[in-house]
Amino acid sequence: MTLLQHTTLRPLQIGAVTIEIPLVLAPMAGVTCHAFRLLCKRYGVGLVVTELLSSHAIHYKNQKTFGMFDWTDAERPVSVQLFGGDPAIMAEAAQVVEAAGADIVDLNMGCWVPKVAKTGAGATLLKDVCLAQSVVKAMVDAVKVPVTVKIRSGWDSSNTTGIEFAQRAQDAGAAAIAVHARYANQGFTGSADWSIIRRVKDVVTIPVIGNGDVETAEDARRMFEETGCDAVMVGRAAMGNPWIFADIKQFLETGTHRPEPTLDERIEAALFHLKTLAATPSVGEERAVKEMRGQITHYFKGFSGVSALRNLLVQATSINQVEDLLHHERRRTG
Repeated sequence: MTLLQHTTLRPLQIGAVTIEIPLVLAPMAGVTCHAFRLLCKRYGVGLVVTELLSSHAIHYKNQKTFGMFDWTDAERPVSVQLFGGDPAIMAEAAQVVEAAGADIVDLNMGCWVPKVAKTGAGATLLKDVCLAQSVVKAMVDAVKVPVTVKIRSGWDSSNTTGIEFAQRAQDAGAAAIAVHARYANQGFTGSADWSIIRRVKDVVTIPVIGNGDVETAEDARRMFEETGCDAVMVGRAAMGNPWIFADIKQFLETGTHRPEPTLDERIEAALFHLKTLAATPSVGEERAVKEMRGQITHYFKGFSGVSALRNLLVQATSINQVEDLLHHERRRTG
């Protein structure tokens, strides 16, 4: 497919941090570990964001949480996302991750899952924009790196507090805001209402990053055009599909699509993901294989026999076994 008009991708400027390609990997619990972030970097994403980290866990020096401080120079610039509802503890956590090398510190105000929301953190902060503004201000005052915020449209459709909060976040010193254009009580159901992103863009001067229902390069182009956003964030559509970033970039710049990844490319990416995760000091091979059992099949979505492959992968206990299964799949389909 060729378009009559092409897009010039302008760098995204967040404080003093320049992101050359305005495409962002969304933070996803259990997904956006170092290995996956690095893989997406290989395929052209401009900014990666870590899994959400608990400010309280950092305050109490929880070793499991410190094991998630897995970012490296190869990922830069990297944004570290924190959640919590106490301004002082969030400020302390921001200082800790800044000292650990975060280029950007991000406040999570989008997570709706009960174990986060019931603590007064995540999307619950959208119910109290004054407190939320205090959290942002405390974080901004505590660190030298830019502070950003990821929000939902609001807690529910009865009150679109995301728009009011965006202004408050800017007033508190936030350097950018990402908007997932669903309400918190929707979870991932229904459709994202991109008009909310447009409305946020109209009331702030800081960069706005659009998020929600971007599954293809065409979706990314429409989001840029319809919302005026400064960057597009991709989440679930990148799982097992890191080349989506290369495809979006090529499509926006040339109007043509990147060739579909071959089976060999899919196998190589899946094994890179697995082996890099296993090499992470806090993970190791046994845990990496367990965690990747469900994720590896995402790389082969649409291929015949993927269900059978999934059933075999859940029995794998080593990298060698996973490699054997994937190479068998190559021979079977070749």
